[in-house]
Amino acid sequence: MIREAGAFRESADAWRDQGHDVGLVPTLGALHEGHGSLVRAATERCARVAVSIFVNPLQFGPNEDFARYPRPEGGDLAMCERLGVDAVWMPPEQEVFPPGLELPAPDPGRVGATFEGASRPGHFTGVLKVVHRLFGVTGPSTAFFGQKDAQQLFLVRRMVSDLELPIEIVACPTVREPDGLALSTRNRYLSTEEREQAGCLFLALTEAAALARGGERDARVLVASMAREIGATELATLDYAAIVDEATFVTIQTIEAPARAIVAARFPSARLIDNLLLPEPA
Repeated sequence: MIREAGAFRESADAWRDQGHDVGLVPTLGALHEGHGSLVRAATERCARVAVSIFVNPLQFGPNEDFARYPRPEGGDLAMCERLGVDAVWMPPEQEVFPPGLELPAPDPGRVGATFEGASRPGHFTGVLKVVHRLFGVTGPSTAFFGQKDAQQLFLVRRMVSDLELPIEIVACPTVREPDGLALSTRNRYLSTEEREQAGCLFLALTEAAALARGGERDARVLVASMAREIGATELATLDYAAIVDEATFVTIQTIEAPARAIVAARFPSARLIDNLLLPEPA
C-alpha cells in the first residue's frame, strides 16, 4: 500500500520502464464485487494493475454522505491482495490535492449540469478534477470504469479525448444482484424493506428495454413506463427517468440511434442510480 503520490508514480514508471502496460482502477473504496470485476478486467488486459482508493470530498455535496461513507481500509486491502493487485494507492487528501498547488479543473460542460449534475450540483466538477489528478499521477495507462455510472463514464471519456490525455478508457459491464439491483457501496445503507423494493430501478429499465425491443421509438413512452414502475414502489421517490443519446448523453424524444435509459430514485436511506443500453428492435 502506497500513500505518497511520488512513490506511486515511481512504481508506475518502473513498470513501464520494464515494458509492462499499467491498468488503473480508480475507486472510492468500500470495495465490492463490482470493483472486483474491474480489477479482473484490468488483470486480463494489463501486465500490472493498480487500484486507487480515495474518498474525494469535492464530489460530495454539503448534505451528502461524505462523513459516513464507508472506509474499511483493512478489508479493501485484503480484497486487493486476493485479487492480485500489484499496488494500492491510498493517499491522504494532501497527496491528491497538495496545498498551494493549483490543479487543473476540467469543465464538465452542459452534460455535467444535467441528471446527476442537476441533482448533485458540483458533483462532476469534483469528479473530473480528481480523475484528472489520478491520471496525472499514474501516467500513461488504461483506466477501468463501470457502466453503472454512465454519465460519469461519458464525461471522463470526453475529458480524455478533449485534453488528449495518454489514457485509454475501458468500460466494464454493471455487476448486479440476482434481482437486478446494481452493486453499489450505498446499497449497504438500505434497510431490509428498502432493499426488497430497490429492484424497481432495474425492473423499470428492463420494461423500457422490452418496449424498445418491440419497436417503440417514442422515448416519452419509455420514460412514462419507467416513471410508473418506480412511482408505484412504496419507498422509492423518482428523481429522474430519461432516454439519452448514447453518443452525446443528451435527452432525446425519438430513438433513431443507440440510446440509453437512465434512472435515479431516492429511498429513505439512500439514493440509487442505474442505466441500461437499449436494444435494437427485434
